Amino acid sequence: MSAFRLHREQWLPKPIEEAFAFFSRPENLEDITPPLLRFRIVRAEPELHTGSLIEYRLRVRGLPMRWSSEISEWDPPHRFVDTQLRGPYALWRHQHIFVPEGGGTRIIDDVEYALPFGILGRVVHALIVRRDVESIFDFRQHRLAELLGDGMLAPP
Repeated sequence: MSAFRLHREQWLPKPIEEAFAFFSRPENLEDITPPLLRFRIVRAEPELHTGSLIEYRLRVRGLPMRWSSEISEWDPPHRFVDTQLRGPYALWRHQHIFVPEGGGTRIIDDVEYALPFGILGRVVHALIVRRDVESIFDFRQHRLAELLGDGMLAPP
């Protein structure tokens, strides 16, 4: 299985506790996901912690699917990791890192993911999935800047 990585950074003018609190509320995930995905939370605990499960449904290129993930690591207000238990990927491990910086917080998303189906999965990644994942995180960065202040995107 070949894994791929997406790394994004964004500075937001919010203290680390406030930034972390926003990300620790599952309902906010709907607000930072592109509407095209029709992302909806099916079940989540009101407060996250290690072992919390989140179930949601969405559409990927029009195909309905369910996704469930677990908060596999929880270290407030510095980081947490969600890991896919069920969904479209053979591997999805999303590390959220929060670093106080310049009177605000640097938000770091580090995603390690892999597709099933061996070489076919790698071809589909190169043709479609890589751009899809990047566009989801592009939307997310712009939406976070709208919701949490006058955020600036880190240079590519």
